[in-house]
Amino acid sequence: MTTSATGSTATDSEVADRAAAGSEVADRAATCSEVADPAATCSEVADKSPATEATSPAPHAPGLRDFYENPTVPVASGEARTLRQARMLADALGPVGPGRPAATVLDVGCGDGSAGAIAARVLGGHRVVGIDWSQDALRRAAPRLSQVVRGELTGSGLPFASDSADAVLFSEVVEHLVDPDSALDELRRVLRPGGHLMLSTPNLGAWYNRALLLAGVQPVFSEVSLRRIHGRPGSEVVGHLRLYTARALREFVAASGFEVVKLAGAPFHGVPRPLRPLDRLACGAPSLASILLVHARKV
Repeated sequence: MTTSATGSTATDSEVADRAAAGSEVADRAATCSEVADPAATCSEVADKSPATEATSPAPHAPGLRDFYENPTVPVASGEARTLRQARMLADALGPVGPGRPAATVLDVGCGDGSAGAIAARVLGGHRVVGIDWSQDALRRAAPRLSQVVRGELTGSGLPFASDSADAVLFSEVVEHLVDPDSALDELRRVLRPGGHLMLSTPNLGAWYNRALLLAGVQPVFSEVSLRRIHGRPGSEVVGHLRLYTARALREFVAASGFEVVKLAGAPFHGVPRPLRPLDRLACGAPSLASILLVHARKV
């Protein structure tokens, strides 16, 4: 999910992240069949309830599921990050040719499909399948990708057999998840042995965040509310729940059963234009970069 405070969007079954799709939301009101006396009508039950007569039902408070289904929430990744990640994966997979069939690449948390479409062009011949929880995101992704599938990272899991995918793109999704451990377990399940995980996420330790913290300012990419931004630069809310430094991300991925092959950095399109040369320069030291890119393999 891309905003002035992040790279890209996604989603866990518990929080409705874009990549992850959960079970249907539970009914918010009792039905007539749930009433103790099946013969009673809903109106009769209401008449017998002083509390119902005195008060109106509280309005439903929007949750993260509603948040991610909102078409105004940005879901596209920054192109510079997308290109760097796709090129890393292209180098890992190699070209399609004799003795090297097309690989199956799952873009988990594909959002509107713009990042997957760019990756598909770079990957030349490899098959990219977009997966998301949000029906709205899948509708927007369908014209851009050859195949889109609704799936979830927890609950019933992704609709793919174990050891069936050659690679997974997991672009700016992990920061939206309540349970990132289970999400990586599921990604590892669908990957074949030696399969590639390409994960990207905003960097809590980005060069400007270090300066902001020293000044007592909330770091970029962090959010304390789903309604508005408080205490930091930027204006768009995208639902970030977790943030990683380079060291924390490397340790987290390794602890999930992957071997980290490479850790790289990417620029952030939301950096003010006069500071963008410095942001590109920081990519040479991933721990200072705006966006963290990890290439890992299933072990």
